Amino acid sequence: MKTSPRIVSRAEWLAARQQHLRREKELTRMRDAIAAERRQLPWVKVDTNYVFDGPDGKQTLAELFAGRSQLIVYHFMFGEGWEDACPSCAFVMDHIDGALPHLNARDVTFVASSNAPRSTFDRFRQRMGWKFKWVSAHGNRFNADFHVAFTKHDMEAGDVYYNYQSFPAGPLPVEEFPGVSVFVRRDDGIFHTYSTYARGLDILIGAYNWLDLTFKGRDEEGLAHHMAWVRPHDRYDNDYHVDANAPYGPPKGSICAQCAPGALNPAAPREHAMSA
Repeated sequence: MKTSPRIVSRAEWLAARQQHLRREKELTRMRDAIAAERRQLPWVKVDTNYVFDGPDGKQTLAELFAGRSQLIVYHFMFGEGWEDACPSCAFVMDHIDGALPHLNARDVTFVASSNAPRSTFDRFRQRMGWKFKWVSAHGNRFNADFHVAFTKHDMEAGDVYYNYQSFPAGPLPVEEFPGVSVFVRRDDGIFHTYSTYARGLDILIGAYNWLDLTFKGRDEEGLAHHMAWVRPHDRYDNDYHVDANAPYGPPKGSICAQCAPGALNPAAPREHAMSA
């Protein structure tokens, strides 16, 4: 519950703003330090020959670099048999197209990867009007090896490892979780340098950063599922309504569609053990 704002003079406002600015600068310097530390993390060589299905046909992981030395892969939640994409992943992807020329200029290629066959999610991509490259990992273990995709057997056996921790057997709301993995290509091979999951993805959502500047902020505190308000961008119409009590619901076609609702919120898991 937000308190009513104090109404003050311009001079009082300026003093409060300058005090808050000191905290913002502390955060900026800390973020810079963490980014520098991230760049010093060790690497792991990728020996598996992953092959993807994309708009350019079958391509290996090496070919996804498109001649650049760095590759960012967004693990997009769109599983085999799903009728629609994860709305939260779609929210993230709405921020990508405009950034692509800038990433390319800095020797970075971006692609999204999903487990569904490409023909399934390509219809959704066209509906959204997206231009970024989106490939299918259907038939390979790429998303499973980077701990964002699980089988029904995995979940029933408690063989679920996400956001650098294991989870016991039991109902999960969905078999795909979001994440980002980063790679470097050199003459001596391809190396995995970094992956982040859960709230580690928050920084990618520009709309959240804009909302954080406002008085109401993200305005999610009263929602049972924090991102229950998020829709694909073509679904905010005159009938748009947010049910504050609605739990996370798996997409139609998910193997978890009949699981206990609200067991976990994978896209914004602040209230659960998956929090970053």
